[in-house]
Amino acid sequence: MNARLHLPAEPLPDARDLALVAAIQDGLPLCERPWARIGERLGMSEAEVLARVRAMVARGEIRRMGVVVRHRELGYRANAMVVWNVPDERVATLGQRLGGEPCVTLCYRRPRRPPRWPYNLFTMIHGRDRTRVLACLDELIARHDLRDIPHEVLFSRHRYKQCGARYAASPAGNAAGHPTPAEAPS
Repeated sequence: MNARLHLPAEPLPDARDLALVAAIQDGLPLCERPWARIGERLGMSEAEVLARVRAMVARGEIRRMGVVVRHRELGYRANAMVVWNVPDERVATLGQRLGGEPCVTLCYRRPRRPPRWPYNLFTMIHGRDRTRVLACLDELIARHDLRDIPHEVLFSRHRYKQCGARYAASPAGNAAGHPTPAEAPS
């Protein structure tokens, strides 16, 4: 009997790359040289950390890095999702325009769910208080001639923790950072 070795088409993940992904997926340290600090924790130089991140980006293993802003810590206590029922032929153009507004922090299109949900454009507005959020909305309506576009203003009642995607196992659980069934409290 002959044994055959089947290797995956892609190279096997590098253990140091996996450790690096696990270290950065919860955010970079807030310091002058975050890559150096991460390198210290992982036993790598700052140059090695940066080279590995660049290589993972080049290979498409890291496609995007972004910032999760904690609005409350910056003094923004009110946020509202404004949902719009925009005619389909206008939604792309209007979405581009609203997404470029300084007070709009998110803008995206979603399918309608009739008969109960006729809205297809969603905009998030953050402000220091509800009055400022509503003032911003009034300015958007006036500036973009949206008086005839049906919309609803949905203020948040609860603050949810925002976090990015999880790709590598964390020390406290699985790839999503949640305890595995064997680790979960009973």
